[in-house]
Amino acid sequence: MRLLRSERGAAAVEFALVLPILLAMLVGIMEFGHYYNAQLTLTNAAREGARSMAITKVVDTAKTQAQSAAGSLSPVPTIANISVSPATCTSGATVTTTVKYYVPAFTGLYGPGLTLTGKAAMRCGG
Repeated sequence: MRLLRSERGAAAVEFALVLPILLAMLVGIMEFGHYYNAQLTLTNAAREGARSMAITKVVDTAKTQAQSAAGSLSPVPTIANISVSPATCTSGATVTTTVKYYVPAFTGLYGPGLTLTGKAAMRCGG
């Protein structure tokens, strides 16, 4: 009976020691998921901008399409953070669209946030 009594509370102490590590891992997984979702959205927005430029050959339309494709981000990336190069799309040339965006962190436990970049390229149509 004495042996059992001397181990009372051991599980609670072990749990108290492991809990901060588990919580840090959980928050890290949440932050990574948040950043990964934003990166996928930016890449899709850049792809839409490149596609629009390859078809319409109008830079402003391409930037607007890229901005609207990133609508799930809050706040939406500004037109100033979207670049299309080259500005003219000749048949057979490749146009590249780049979207830059600052993603703030949920908790700030691993830093204030990240600046992510989505980039896509497409060949201009005829």
